[in-house]
Amino acid sequence: LAALSNALRLVGKRLAEASVVIAGAGAAGVAVTKILQAEGAGEVIVCDRHGALHRGRSELDASKQWLAEHTNPAGREGSLGEVLAGADVFIGLAGPGLLAAEELAAMADDAIVFALANPDPEVDPAGARQHAAVVASGRSDEPNQINNVLAFPGLFRGALDAHAHEITEAMKVAAARAIASVVGEDELNPAYVIPSVFNPHVAAGVSEAVRRTYQDEAGG
Repeated sequence: LAALSNALRLVGKRLAEASVVIAGAGAAGVAVTKILQAEGAGEVIVCDRHGALHRGRSELDASKQWLAEHTNPAGREGSLGEVLAGADVFIGLAGPGLLAAEELAAMADDAIVFALANPDPEVDPAGARQHAAVVASGRSDEPNQINNVLAFPGLFRGALDAHAHEITEAMKVAAARAIASVVGEDELNPAYVIPSVFNPHVAAGVSEAVRRTYQDEAGG
């Protein structure tokens, strides 16, 4: 969410109006869907190996059934490549080599591509940059590395400081916003939408935001 917020800001789009396609319907797909929707995402379509999840799909496990019921409001059907046409954002949480870079050409102008399978992403980042305005991956040798280490230390420190009994969706959103805010307006560019995992300001900012959010939720 942090990287996506900054990427959308860079290309002049809003999350509420963007079309987001997620490849991967496991735990990561559910978690990403929930935090995007908590931040106001409009259209999210999640795909598994058989294509887009929708209410008409049968024989789904519990997590995929939840996704089918809470995403894809237009009930779009088809393969990943088919629903990717016209999309503003692609988030890969599946496996290596899922897409050829040329398939990204069908996305909307100023597309955003996050290919997060590690160590081999869903699409080659260098090739993706030929068709997308912003590209991120989980790799440390590529620009815009998205890694959960950006969130975890500060998230848990903030939760402990607040004596929290749970990690709420609002706390996760607060953490993402804090991470995004580390990238200044004058620093934001296609190769820098998310701070480095070594940035010393990230953990402290996340911790404070998470602590404050939980205390606000708890009324104290």
